[in-house]
Amino acid sequence: MKVEEYIHSLFTKDDRILDDVLESIQAKGMRNISVPPEIGKLLTLLVKISGAKEILEIGALGGYSGICLVRGLREDGQLTSLELMQEYAELAHENLKKAGFGDRVTYYTGEALKSLEQLEAEQRKFDFIFIDADKPNYPNYLDWALRLANPGALIVADNVLQRGRVCEESIDDPRIECIRAFNERVANDPMLESIILPIGDGLSIARVRQ
Repeated sequence: MKVEEYIHSLFTKDDRILDDVLESIQAKGMRNISVPPEIGKLLTLLVKISGAKEILEIGALGGYSGICLVRGLREDGQLTSLELMQEYAELAHENLKKAGFGDRVTYYTGEALKSLEQLEAEQRKFDFIFIDADKPNYPNYLDWALRLANPGALIVADNVLQRGRVCEESIDDPRIECIRAFNERVANDPMLESIILPIGDGLSIARVRQ
């Protein structure tokens, strides 16, 4: 048994709600690139531990990670989710409604960078920011996350190891270079306390200093 399988067997149980999300994604012919169950559970735990009231999600897909995030929210908490595709946002919202969270999420559709500008114009601030969208824009999303984060907020990003390719210097791929730049910024920015966990495809966790 591999380490990932061992963790999965112990800490992730059958979850009909999340299984239904995956089935709905498949039925729509969408790529199944939702976070794995162990990442989903970790997101729920991180939100609970942080005590976050306002969460920003960059990349909704079918709502899998959104459900995991809202499960950890305080009763008065809200999720703001950004999604490029209107069809995906509608599916995600439908899935959150089925999970009982339909009134706790607001979707912004279109290019995330434009939505982030809108959030800044609205003077929004967040306690927890989850980045799981187009990888070339990860450095830009980090810039925006820092601008929109409350002191003490958590900034979490998925897929930061790229199946180990970030470690291979011989790989000359713009997508990988962007993730490397993101990781280096997270590691060295004086505003952040951070670490990467080698779970799933790599999860970066950073806390904004107060």
